[in-house]
Amino acid sequence: MKTSRITTSLPFIILVAGLLLATRDVLRALDRDHGDDDDNTIKVMAEDLEILPLVGAVGPESIAFDPDGRGPYVGVSDGRIVRWDRDRLRWVDFAVTSPNREGCDRPNKHEETEHICGRPLGLRFNKKTGDLYLADAYMGLLSVGPSGGLATPIGAQRPEGVSFWFTNALDIDHDTGVVYFTVSSTRFPRRRFLEATVTGDDTGTLMKYDPTTKETTTLLSNLTFANGVSVSKNGVFVLALESTRCRVNKYWLKTSKAGTSEVVTQLPGFPDNIRMNLKGEFWVGIYSRRSKFLEWILSFRRLGNIFVRLPFEPLKLVSSFISRKSVGMAVKLSEEGDVVLQVLEEKSGKLRFVSEVMENEGDLWFGSVVMPFVSVFRNHTVT
Repeated sequence: MKTSRITTSLPFIILVAGLLLATRDVLRALDRDHGDDDDNTIKVMAEDLEILPLVGAVGPESIAFDPDGRGPYVGVSDGRIVRWDRDRLRWVDFAVTSPNREGCDRPNKHEETEHICGRPLGLRFNKKTGDLYLADAYMGLLSVGPSGGLATPIGAQRPEGVSFWFTNALDIDHDTGVVYFTVSSTRFPRRRFLEATVTGDDTGTLMKYDPTTKETTTLLSNLTFANGVSVSKNGVFVLALESTRCRVNKYWLKTSKAGTSEVVTQLPGFPDNIRMNLKGEFWVGIYSRRSKFLEWILSFRRLGNIFVRLPFEPLKLVSSFISRKSVGMAVKLSEEGDVVLQVLEEKSGKLRFVSEVMENEGDLWFGSVVMPFVSVFRNHTVT
């Protein structure tokens, strides 16, 4: 019986592979007209961007400034958190998320060792204490004091019986000290994020950690690649992004809607992180534009599960489409998170795979989980 299942599934796998290859050129043609510019799109020129290159690592996923205004601080691919020293115009080491640092400084090998060395993603400072909170894709939720060093785990870590706990993003309610964070998947680790996406993995969650009670609570579950999270200016709600579905969820913390959630926005691309500005509006970093090909793949969950088992790595084809649709893109949402106010776009290729956009003292700072630098749009005129 077992042999029969294998032989009957093989023709289906071949059919799927053939269908995928046969439709490739058609889907490319369809994509040429997909994602036209909207009236609220603002172009950023390559010469508008200042580059702060990293040394020895890549992927400054998230950006933070400490309560004294120093920074930016970013987490990078070898497990370090580094700070930009404005006087010396260079990055300096600040903290690490794993005590195991042997072999972590090997260039171009970080994806192979990130489960050992750590992979810090979301960063936020507690404005009252000066502590830096971190979401590490393998080490979980951590914090480190104002002097840096080795970050220590806090709150709930990987539950018993769960293979992976892909911790991704976080934000802090500065009035209460409560930390809201996302777990993207309990099925796939970070370095297999593409598989989590094409299979429609819905094991993502939005979590709450209360440092006073030391309790961790699940607020939302069954999210498809849960990603960025941001608390509103008045602490009434928290926004949580789903990358696979390109959408923004609003979870109500107060009012008569407390404890309920709703989808408030569909985004023009696959979102990563979300950050609030001083006005209470939200900037969303867009990793890649949506495309008809990717929407077609993601609409067939069973197809995605077959792709990850095929012998000739069709995920490389999917990855190539994502790379091709990648532009430097950021979306600004209204204070309620339900209206797209503006789309910022840079098409030269200098700014790609945007993971986070942070507005600080009139500048827009851009992070990326892939690129070897942080970029900044000085004195931006986006209103």
